[in-house]
Amino acid sequence: MKNMRYIYSIPYFFWIVLFVILPVTMIVYQSFFDFNGHFSFANFSNYFTHWTYLQMTLNSVFYAFLVTVFTLLISYPTAYFLTKLKRKQLWLMLIILPTWINLLLKAYAFIGIFSSQGAINQFLEFIGIGSRQILFTDFAFLFVATYIELPFMIMPIFNALEEMNPSLIDASSDLGATSVETFRRVIFPLSLNGVRSGVQAVFIPSLSLFMLTRLIGGNRVITLGTAIEQHFLVTQNWGMGSTIGVVLIVAMFITMWLTGEKKRREA
Repeated sequence: MKNMRYIYSIPYFFWIVLFVILPVTMIVYQSFFDFNGHFSFANFSNYFTHWTYLQMTLNSVFYAFLVTVFTLLISYPTAYFLTKLKRKQLWLMLIILPTWINLLLKAYAFIGIFSSQGAINQFLEFIGIGSRQILFTDFAFLFVATYIELPFMIMPIFNALEEMNPSLIDASSDLGATSVETFRRVIFPLSLNGVRSGVQAVFIPSLSLFMLTRLIGGNRVITLGTAIEQHFLVTQNWGMGSTIGVVLIVAMFITMWLTGEKKRREA
């Protein structure tokens, strides 16, 4: 029986090695070569000594933090409300449905909505406010990024709330706790695992957004993802692009460590 389990696990390990371990190893390896192909630590030295790269890092963390906060503020009440509905699975499917659409198509759709002749500006002109510059602004970038990441925050929070034992909430009510106290002392602490998973699923991808920064933000929002794209496709400096990729990988592990569930110490 154990031999069969080992046989069934071969495709999994093959996938992990081919599409996770090998690409990461190649990125780390390439980061130690300069533009001329010589082994060097110059890429890391340039990254940590030049203000341009440090500013892009701060911008990436700042915008990823804002996207995560806005997504969480919208997703938690939405997930909580979904658990109270009768046809919750149907409504959940409708929320997940936009993830089936290609990201590029959704970006171009928002370009049409936020453009000078788009639906929003036409509505503003209709009510007498007049046309406004919405596209290529921080607001447009944060709005679209939050919209795209919403399902990835709602799903884990919904699952955590759905798996919660209802008797705990009834016990809290029987002991005289108000609805606010029940939420603060029972519901929210028990759903923190879902919140942590949602933060990981949103914050980590938001660090490396580059398509939205170009199409929606108009390159006014410069992140590490944009820098990686420029180094690989424009300047052809693969070593520096790989170095930034290594920084993002380290940031991913730090985020997972900070938001991971702490194991209880055995007595």
